[in-house]
Amino acid sequence: MRIQNLFARLVAQSPALLLCVLACCVASSARAQIGTQDVVSVSADGIAQGASKSSARLDDAAAPTDTAKGRWSLHAQSTFVWQRKGAFDAPYTGAQSLRTAREYSHTWTATAFLGARLWDGAEFYVNPESVSGVPLSDLYGLASINNGEIQKNGGPVPREYVARIFVRQSFNLGGEQQHVEDGPNQLASSYARRRIVFTAGKITLTDIFEKSGYANDPRSQFLNWALITHGAWDYAADARAYTVGLASEFYWDDWAVRVGRFMEPETANGTVLNYNIARLHGDQFELEHDHAIGDLSGAVRFMVFRNRAFAGRYRDAINAALTNGGTPDVASVRKDADKTGYGISLEQRVAPDIGLFLRGSIADDKVEEYAFTEIDNTVSGGLSMQGTRWHRPNDAFAIAFSTSGLNRDHRDFLGAGGLGGFLGDGQLTHYGRENVIEAYYSLQIVKGFSFSLDFQQIANPGYNAQRHGPVRIVGGRLHVEL
Repeated sequence: MRIQNLFARLVAQSPALLLCVLACCVASSARAQIGTQDVVSVSADGIAQGASKSSARLDDAAAPTDTAKGRWSLHAQSTFVWQRKGAFDAPYTGAQSLRTAREYSHTWTATAFLGARLWDGAEFYVNPESVSGVPLSDLYGLASINNGEIQKNGGPVPREYVARIFVRQSFNLGGEQQHVEDGPNQLASSYARRRIVFTAGKITLTDIFEKSGYANDPRSQFLNWALITHGAWDYAADARAYTVGLASEFYWDDWAVRVGRFMEPETANGTVLNYNIARLHGDQFELEHDHAIGDLSGAVRFMVFRNRAFAGRYRDAINAALTNGGTPDVASVRKDADKTGYGISLEQRVAPDIGLFLRGSIADDKVEEYAFTEIDNTVSGGLSMQGTRWHRPNDAFAIAFSTSGLNRDHRDFLGAGGLGGFLGDGQLTHYGRENVIEAYYSLQIVKGFSFSLDFQQIANPGYNAQRHGPVRIVGGRLHVEL
């Protein structure tokens, strides 16, 4: 009854849901008339195809014999996530701790993906979106936050906004031509394996950078924030995870180089972006090499990022509190400051239906977390298996882990009673790495409609070994893609 009431409320309060459903019906009818093919949610290697297919490697594209170019594209998705956190014991609870009592959380999103070809090589996309959600513990107490669909400024009432609006320009430089089918934010197109791509406008950075095939999209893969990208990558974004800027990509056969500069928010985890991108910005560089071991494809990626934001240093906040009294307040010592970090990731098929991934990232987080989450270093990895072996080829089972930590300044700040963007138990006498295990099973009900069961176990929430837990979260996810 609880879930039924939530669905009824969403439909009643959000006209964007009706818009997305109508868009899906029109798009499905149009594709049926012109004989094009829908994009399958999970490909043969278990890679989820989502809104960010723009940077998909051409090795996973359709056969190069199809050269049709789409003039427009219309798709939509809707995802509902429901989670229950069990009660756990802890000796104390601070102002920004994960609550010890049993809690429930839910999120709902609906997105329309509209695209048009402007001229040869130029594609335009816009994504109206509606979202609502209720987090666990007001979104406090975890660095490895349990649901990648939750937004920092969300609420139970659906809100409509433009998630993405951008132009993508591709210049083919030669080499083998391969065709990519129509999909969300992807016109049916033919691309050369040697090409340059420019993307300008409003996106989320995980549309382009660190495009893991197994742990990237919380609408169809892992939900936990520590698993959907580099945990220590404090990537530029507003409170909804979107930003504005320019990225360029250079593809040469099995190699790819990506660079980009994007706007930081005016305040940490804020909703308004700072348009003075020359002064405050997030820069990233990524190098990728695709390879194959026999017939089994894989990829290695290396990232460097550097952020410049109006942010406070943890040690400055501690020193100010020692001088003036009180608890450290990082907001009171904010000034233009830099943060640099690194990430490396590997993904590899080990069988036609099984893939592995491994990630590691670290950042010089003497400067406060500004736009993502309070992780200074992390290692994660996991396995994804397609359901071919039990005669369910469109199902998927996956399991992964992450272990995340803080640097000394960040630890001392929380230990002195400071409050971060998400953490603040009031003390941190016994520090411990925040460890996550997550597993899910995705069941395809019909084409474009799947249901997933998800389980997470989190030890040392907020890096506090005295509040060890472990915290156990069970959930379900409904995902529609048309």
